[in-house]
Amino acid sequence: MSRFIVRRILALVPTLWLTVTLVFFFVRLAPGGPFDGERAVPREVLLALEAKYHLGDPLYRQYLDFLADLVLRGDLGPCFKYPGRTVNELLRVSLPVSLQLGVMAMTFALAVGVPLGVIGALRQNTWADTLATSVAMIGVSVPRFVLAPLLVMVFGLQLYWLPVARWESWRHAILPVICAGLPTAAYIARLTRGGMLELVRADFVRTARAKGLGEGAIVVRHLLRGGLLPVVSYLGPGFSGLLVGSLVVETIFNIPGMGRYFVEAATNRDYNIVMGVTIVYGTLLMTLNALVDIAYAWLDPRVSLEEL
Repeated sequence: MSRFIVRRILALVPTLWLTVTLVFFFVRLAPGGPFDGERAVPREVLLALEAKYHLGDPLYRQYLDFLADLVLRGDLGPCFKYPGRTVNELLRVSLPVSLQLGVMAMTFALAVGVPLGVIGALRQNTWADTLATSVAMIGVSVPRFVLAPLLVMVFGLQLYWLPVARWESWRHAILPVICAGLPTAAYIARLTRGGMLELVRADFVRTARAKGLGEGAIVVRHLLRGGLLPVVSYLGPGFSGLLVGSLVVETIFNIPGMGRYFVEAATNRDYNIVMGVTIVYGTLLMTLNALVDIAYAWLDPRVSLEEL
């Protein structure tokens, strides 16, 4: 186990370095710059700003300086559009908000998706299966940028039940969590149903029934544990997808998370914020994938860590 964990950690380093390198050059080579706007900046001011932030240096020099600051001090540099603030300070404030939204949305997705998948598998080809499958298909088909305005219009502007902006209390979290978690819940429902259907007629399930084991015990001990293997494999990229999907959710609901700052940074060509958010997302994705591999091996005795 320890050897596998060390090997996975070491594998993160070159992957993360490649991600940082590609994003750095793609962002810097994109048209425009952090000081471009509707009103042109006087050339003297522009040259002074580029000298202050070393943007006039050769591209390879900027890359080496950024990499050295990141590796040696964990410094992601200053924010171009927020004078006096650094990217580290911005992430220190926004990352907990995005993680809180992601964890709550994933909890909602599991609480809704797993029961729907179980019902669909145990009641195959019945009205319950049709209803569960229809809900899952709707959740997959409706994108977040469509679902969010619908939730705002119905529950905020017409019924006046819930607030539609900010992140201050549990009531402010309901609509964003539903919007972020519903598409993920739909995927989880489909994966759970498919995984359990492969085991419903398995020999060991028939043997358990022949021995007189109750239906509830069969579902919990045999069907659910094996049926959740596809869900476990999806949790890593699924949670990362929730964080990435929160770009839209945080922007529409005016939530002060990483997603909103990332969208603004991409629009304003704030290189350092784009790099900082990308590094955080990439690290989370790779770490979660490694944890999923370990959990997969624990759930399925047929899989060994050496095979992953």
